[in-house]
Amino acid sequence: MGKGEGENQTSITKFILLGFGNVPELQVLLFLVFLVIYVVTMAGNILIVVLVVADQRLHTPMYFFLGNLSCLEICYTSAILPRMLASFLTGDRAISVNGCFIQLNFFGFLVGAECYLLAAMSYDRYLAICKPLHYAACMKGKFCLQLAAGSWLWPFVASTLLVCLVSQLIFCGPNEIDHFFCDFTPMTKLSCNDTNLVILVSFILCSTEVLSTFILTVTSYISIITTILRIPSTTGRKKAFSICSSHLIVVIIFYGTLIIVYMLPDIAALRDLNKVLSVFYTVLTPLANPLIYSLRNREVKEAMRKVIQTMPHSQKFGWTD
Repeated sequence: MGKGEGENQTSITKFILLGFGNVPELQVLLFLVFLVIYVVTMAGNILIVVLVVADQRLHTPMYFFLGNLSCLEICYTSAILPRMLASFLTGDRAISVNGCFIQLNFFGFLVGAECYLLAAMSYDRYLAICKPLHYAACMKGKFCLQLAAGSWLWPFVASTLLVCLVSQLIFCGPNEIDHFFCDFTPMTKLSCNDTNLVILVSFILCSTEVLSTFILTVTSYISIITTILRIPSTTGRKKAFSICSSHLIVVIIFYGTLIIVYMLPDIAALRDLNKVLSVFYTVLTPLANPLIYSLRNREVKEAMRKVIQTMPHSQKFGWTD
């Protein structure tokens, strides 16, 4: 059967998420830093959702997908950061086995959904810049809804299937996960029985979700950049690039760190680096999205200004039309 006996399965009821516990003198500072990040991330993404819903000028496919992305980031950061903040504050790094499965399910589901949404947004920008005459016909409301629904539904099914397989594994010790959340690889390494099937299914699902969407996103941006470089005027090139620059920055941050983390060899010397890089795509990407889109996007800034101007007593603070 493998590395352990079935009767020892009940001996593991909790995992210990080691996280950043190797620097006890920094726990308070880390708590404050990640608390600020969590509050700003939630506020920024909620603001984006409110603006997209409230402002008629943002009722376009691009902002529809941006609203979906912000909803996803709210769920994504809430799946990891609250538990992490509690461990900084209390020193309790234990998480139940079932709780770990649930976190793994949400993490896998939301990472997959983000890959699909970023690919959908890349395709939207591709049509807007490379096929402008076909844009309105292709990006109809029904098609956008189908893209968004598929971006949420398939990753949920895939992640649930994988976690169901992981939950069948036997964990009989040790129970320490050298990470700040329940990730697939460090969890399966603690299993006492054969994990080949689970690893194979994980590879197939990751290839379907991450690799396929990454190729679609890269292909879209190669076409976009090629088209932009063919525009004769400098002003035209700048205007075209401004349409997709915010999304391109988010794509580079997300996929760049994700690929580096999972391409790094799993050796003890690189585990701290792995955790630091994991912070980028699990914590900093949800924070960066609303900041990038609000600071670099004229329509979002105008919608934000409009909301501020309509707030009660805004005149007292010098905001005028």
